[in-house]
Amino acid sequence: MSHAQLQLTALRALEAAARLLSFKAAAQELHVTPTAISHQIQQLERSLGVELFVRVHRGLTLTPAAQACLPHIRDGFASLRAAVIAIQEYKDVGTLSVSAPPSFAMRILMPLSQEFLAQYPDIDLRITTRMRVPVQEAARPQDETETFRSWAEESDIVIVLGKDGFGDLDAEELMPLSVQLVCSPGLLENGAGLRDAADVQHYPWLHDDRGLKYGGAPFWDQWLSSQGVSPREHGHGAHFNHAAMAIEAAVKGMGLLVTTPCLCWKELRNGELITPLEHAVPIENSYFVLNRRTQRPAAELFKQWLRARLQERSLVANVSDALAAG
Repeated sequence: MSHAQLQLTALRALEAAARLLSFKAAAQELHVTPTAISHQIQQLERSLGVELFVRVHRGLTLTPAAQACLPHIRDGFASLRAAVIAIQEYKDVGTLSVSAPPSFAMRILMPLSQEFLAQYPDIDLRITTRMRVPVQEAARPQDETETFRSWAEESDIVIVLGKDGFGDLDAEELMPLSVQLVCSPGLLENGAGLRDAADVQHYPWLHDDRGLKYGGAPFWDQWLSSQGVSPREHGHGAHFNHAAMAIEAAVKGMGLLVTTPCLCWKELRNGELITPLEHAVPIENSYFVLNRRTQRPAAELFKQWLRARLQERSLVANVSDALAAG
């Protein structure tokens, strides 16, 4: 018999009947009639020219020929199942959509995405940005479940900045956050000096307004209060609703900035920005990953990969150090 003439249906009937030693039980498992199983086995015996079963009272026994071929048949079906699973997993990889706040997407996801695509070339990564509706009253909780649920329907991975308002969605903390004072080295060269927190009054301030947007206090207020300096009204200086813009302004030497250092890790590493005072202050808001009830394998893969990259670059470790110091 040639490979082209192999009948998978008959071989499946043989495997089931041999395992169960019953045409009736094999028929029930395969959702056919016992007559169909018997007919398939007879056709296979004629094609192979050997007897496969000996009919005995109330059952069956295997012939030596059936016993010899059965392990190979089982291995064959196992290989076929593995092939189908491989096809399904490959098909599932495809396009992976990730939505995140604009600054997180620009400052973290985009620099890291090249590494991910190099490591997983079969995944077509698509990054979009989404912004939450700002909280108007700092003390008022805000349930944005419907908004987040719609985002989760449209994207495989949803990253948000916040502390609550996730409703019944599964929310995994991706990384806790701290705020720290950063500035361009050139700003201090021509300034009055910066020995402690009280000296910040001698410099212009830049404002990363994310502290107020989602039910918290201004980053400047949180940082100054932690140093025992009473927050004061300091209106001059530019305000930015995206951290990325505030960081760019700081790089250009436009003023001092209190922000989350994880978003300017590249500038801190290459010296475009420095932390003149090392004090870091943990804040209530964190970056969270909002989960669908069922996750594609590619989405789980991306989450594990992202956590590992954040840890490697000490973006999470720096916050942990701040928490321990606090």
